[in-house]
Amino acid sequence: MGWDFETDPDVQRELDWVDEFVRTEIEPVDQVIEHAWNVHDPARNALIKPLQDVVRDRGLWACHLGPELGGKGYGQLRLALLNEQLGRSHSAPVVFGCQAPDSGNAEILAHYGTEHLKKTYLEPLVANEIVSCFSMTEPHGGSDPTGFRTTAVLDGDDWVINGEKWFSSHALFADFLIVMAVTEPDAPRHKSMSMFVVPADTPGLERVRDVSVWGHEESVGTHQYLRYTDVRVPAENLLGERGAGFAVAQTRLGGGRIHHAMRTVGLVTTAFELMKRRAVSRTTKGDRLADKQLVAQMIADTWIELEQFRLLVLRTAWRIDRYNDYRKVRADISAVKAAMPKVLLDASSRAIQIHGSLGISTELPFGKWVMESFHMGLADGATEIHKVNLAQALLRGTDPDDGLFPPYIRPTLRAAAHDRFADVLAAAADDD
Repeated sequence: MGWDFETDPDVQRELDWVDEFVRTEIEPVDQVIEHAWNVHDPARNALIKPLQDVVRDRGLWACHLGPELGGKGYGQLRLALLNEQLGRSHSAPVVFGCQAPDSGNAEILAHYGTEHLKKTYLEPLVANEIVSCFSMTEPHGGSDPTGFRTTAVLDGDDWVINGEKWFSSHALFADFLIVMAVTEPDAPRHKSMSMFVVPADTPGLERVRDVSVWGHEESVGTHQYLRYTDVRVPAENLLGERGAGFAVAQTRLGGGRIHHAMRTVGLVTTAFELMKRRAVSRTTKGDRLADKQLVAQMIADTWIELEQFRLLVLRTAWRIDRYNDYRKVRADISAVKAAMPKVLLDASSRAIQIHGSLGISTELPFGKWVMESFHMGLADGATEIHKVNLAQALLRGTDPDDGLFPPYIRPTLRAAAHDRFADVLAAAADDD
């Protein structure tokens, strides 16, 4: 029987090193650079690249990728334990070579890219010499990709792309974009789209405007509203088969959702630790905040929710490793994705309350994390959609009951029990 809640000692020593490294070397960098994804920023490169070299020397670079791509090939469970540490810091995922959206885009290129695309884009992407963008959502509707209108038409040896994309993640910095477009308009909707690699300097690719996110302290918004007007890319820039865009997207979305959750565990843990420190440090009316019952309730509720969420994340990661098929774990991933925003929102809100006016100031990160909880409720599918998908999966295979009343009401159960034990009950009555 395999059932264990202990981490292997060698893995734990590695995690302890990561914890110390993030706390002492990476978190200070967060205070002085604007954006860890901006590979064109000299200050960022001067501070981030030496740390990346340390991680490479330690053998912890891009652990989500296989050895053939320069990674360690960690399973999802081990990645979960690692990402808990990295989630505390803005820069840590970049320092360890596992930042979104590049991590998912690398997996798509590894699975579906031609040798030319791998050489041109995958290799420098894995090395963090360049960054990428996932350009999927459209301005008229984000949660229903079957309604997308961006098209790609084969014209000779080129695909010609036309349409608009909204909130294209980190397009500001990207050297290339992975774009989803309709190529088979007459096919069933889930087989109507395809994925393409589009170099960022392709003629016809227009940046309509930069989009910022509340709580992100950046001089220019990094998520962009893009317009594709007769954007031509070579036929070999097609990723996978024609009409297989949804299948290609799942290569990154399944892992991306669980990785968001792993890092969120780190954020919630940090909020919880800061709540505790404030509660035992601050006094009011002669008592510590920690001695106030309602504050104690906030501390207790946060720990319970954190532990419940963490165990759900770890179990889901374990199941992904066990089945090696995201389709078999879709319900678990939906559950994790649906639970994540509320856990982060509740922990951040309580941390604000315990810290008082300091908590709502920009001198602490809690306000940003509150907004991040709503970000997590939208990224890679809205919470409501994941709850509906989860409920449908849980209900599948459940047979309806016949009759006016369900068979599990007490009168029915009692009558069945009396029929079953009639002889025993009659003999017991005779003994009386």
